[in-house]
Amino acid sequence: MDKGKKVVFVDDEKHIRQANKQTLELAELEVTCLECAEKAMTYISMEWPGVVICDIRLPKMDGLEFLQEVQKIDMDLPVILITGHGDISTAVQAMRDGAYDFIEKPYSTERLVKTVERALEKRALTLENRTLRRELEAHSTPGPRIIGKTQAMLRLRETIAQIADTRADVLILGETGTGKELVARSLHEQSERRVKNFVAVNCGAVSESIIESDLFGHEAGAFTDARERRIGKFEHANGGTILLDEIESMPLRVQVHLLRVLQERSLERMGSNELISLDVRFVAASKVDLLKAAEEGGFREDLYYRLNVVYLEIPPLRERREDIPLLFHHFLLVAGHRYQQEVPLPGPSQMNSLMSYSWPGNVRELRNLAERYVLLGNQCGWSLDHLLVGAEKQPKHNLPQQVEDFERSLIEQALVSSNGTIKDVMDTLAIPRKTLYDKMRKYGLDKSDYK
Repeated sequence: MDKGKKVVFVDDEKHIRQANKQTLELAELEVTCLECAEKAMTYISMEWPGVVICDIRLPKMDGLEFLQEVQKIDMDLPVILITGHGDISTAVQAMRDGAYDFIEKPYSTERLVKTVERALEKRALTLENRTLRRELEAHSTPGPRIIGKTQAMLRLRETIAQIADTRADVLILGETGTGKELVARSLHEQSERRVKNFVAVNCGAVSESIIESDLFGHEAGAFTDARERRIGKFEHANGGTILLDEIESMPLRVQVHLLRVLQERSLERMGSNELISLDVRFVAASKVDLLKAAEEGGFREDLYYRLNVVYLEIPPLRERREDIPLLFHHFLLVAGHRYQQEVPLPGPSQMNSLMSYSWPGNVRELRNLAERYVLLGNQCGWSLDHLLVGAEKQPKHNLPQQVEDFERSLIEQALVSSNGTIKDVMDTLAIPRKTLYDKMRKYGLDKSDYK
């Protein structure tokens, strides 16, 4: 029985309730039978993922009155009316008023089941669209989202949500390609600062000779070639967020000035004595251990402790392999849309290649592979194995672990392809329902994550 497909059946005759309950349960639906419409109202909500079948002729609240009450709560919830021959015109009018469909007595079990399944598909689509609209409203600016269901990623998202709307500065540690800028942007977008600028500076990519001017700005005549005033990155980020990526590359003399800005929340442009107040959240990101760098003399220890108010660590992709199928599927869809190409879905053996690869370039490397696969998989017939030729395989997993990784990836791919429909997953994998549920429980998979 599929717990995600709920049906409430309302009829005042017991034998009709029993017969239809059996029919719908054989179709693997979760059925609740009630003798009056008043009781059915307790199930109705904007989030309820089910449909209602209701006889028009009931002793108290009849089917038409029930339809009106349901529509006061949710206009889009499918209500299927059961009608006798003499009520056809009434049922037709009810459909004009918002009923999903009506079934005339006597009806076949096949007609009942097909009508209910169509109504459930409509309900699922309605709820999905509402979820998407809520996400769009919550994130007014388009952009990538932090994807992953491993415990490390769940904790990361929870921490971001908890600290996003505070004034705390943040230090992000992660290997190259893990998504440090994505985390910083997420902090910005979930805070009140999202209406102001998000400014990203790669400290390793800015020449040492101009980094001070780039960060602090300068007045005209402050140095040779300073022909006019320039607003620096700190000032440009006022009211918003600034990301100092690869901060371990910042010259020590500039670190001294940065420490003062962090302490005073003000700056002076080069060539000026005027203090400019700053309301900026500083987010620093590094791919190295800054405390170790400080002990070795390459980074100021006092700056490390000033930056490290809140510490976020992003795990490398090799330590959250369970997220690879979901991430890769997401990147395939994004690349397919960007290049207007059909998305070639990888097979089980190809997915196993992804799961066993060590991913030194982390999520960035996975995203780039997805783009190559979309561009070359269709046009040139290249497989993922071909695109990963010479790739280093992960040696640490023993045979049982590799078998589990492969089995999990197969189930997750089937869930993604079927939008979480258990029956389709059973058919794809050719396994019984109980076996599938046992394995999903073992690997912490929930079908609702894939709808």
